Amino acid sequence: MGRASKREEIAQAALEQFHARGFSATGISDITTAAGVPKGSFYNHFSSKDESALEALRRYGTGLRFEMLAAPDRAPLERLREHFRFLGGDTVENGFVRGCLVGNFGAEVADHNEEIRAAVKEGFDRWAAEIRRLLEEAREAGDLSRDLDPQATALFVLSAWEGALITARAGKSAAPIDAFFVTVFDVLLR
Repeated sequence: MGRASKREEIAQAALEQFHARGFSATGISDITTAAGVPKGSFYNHFSSKDESALEALRRYGTGLRFEMLAAPDRAPLERLREHFRFLGGDTVENGFVRGCLVGNFGAEVADHNEEIRAAVKEGFDRWAAEIRRLLEEAREAGDLSRDLDPQATALFVLSAWEGALITARAGKSAAPIDAFFVTVFDVLLR
């Protein structure tokens, strides 16, 4: 009988290490130590640190809880606000040491690795499309001005969110996240 695969433990540890420490500060030994496996086990499942980073991005994307955005029992802007509240709560609860893994990799790795850059872009594109869909839904319901461009606004909201997370982490303060909610939901999308 063969040994059980440790891929799941390694992939989860990679996600946690990259999210908490960043790409450059995370070594393969950090991942395998966190997974509780020998270093050689890493290479049984991933050809490189880059490949494990791509898997971490995929896993992180599933944790963004996009299903919150599709709940038909709530107004579109309420769903959008709740989505960002969930994400902001994660940042605050973790002591401002974890931001958005997609944004973190975009800032740290995208200029140096085309595959990771493409995965980051794909993640942001998917997220902006989800936001745009909700803005279109809110506009159709009469909750937003017809003059509002859903595509440009979705990109702005996503960019503002990523900036708020970076600023919150740098200042170890929720003030940028609070400012995001006030400006986006109480002014822009009111």
